[in-house]
Amino acid sequence: MKFFSTLALSSLLPTAAWAWAGSSKSDSTGAGSSLFRRAETIQQTTDRYLFSITLPQFTVYRNARNPATLDWSSDSCSYSPDNPFGFPFTPACDRHDFGYRNYKAQSRFTDANKLKIDGNFKNDLYYQCDTNGYGSTCHALAEVYYSAVRAFGRTTGELQEEYDLLLAHYNELVAEAIDKGEDPLYY
Repeated sequence: MKFFSTLALSSLLPTAAWAWAGSSKSDSTGAGSSLFRRAETIQQTTDRYLFSITLPQFTVYRNARNPATLDWSSDSCSYSPDNPFGFPFTPACDRHDFGYRNYKAQSRFTDANKLKIDGNFKNDLYYQCDTNGYGSTCHALAEVYYSAVRAFGRTTGELQEEYDLLLAHYNELVAEAIDKGEDPLYY
């Protein structure tokens, strides 16, 4: 029975958040901080997974499909290469898809939230470039990917122009690296 209770409790922990209330100092009554448990809504879990944990932590949750009530499906980087030139963009694309799909399912997919999810995507792409030792070529391609997600579904010519300029800049950096006999991956 004790094992069953422990097992039941441990299965609930992923859907609950533990938080400290108050400060570490004693209050006027002499009591210190108190620990309380507060259930996390599915919207709060979505926001936390998108904006408050690292990309590797998100990948752990995604691989476990935890919690199962969220939409974990992804087509990775859609119509773009998932790992162009070996740049590991797939985890960033997976989290971006997670944001879009769950915000749509939760009826929260507004222009402001799309911008926020897209901005997080850009940060994740940069994280992938930086933690894997890639240079400006990776960052330039990250800008192209970011600009593409901003432009898709939009009719604004400015976004298309921005995408075209960023793509041209990326192509210039690749050509420059090749002309110098350097590997564009680390240029």
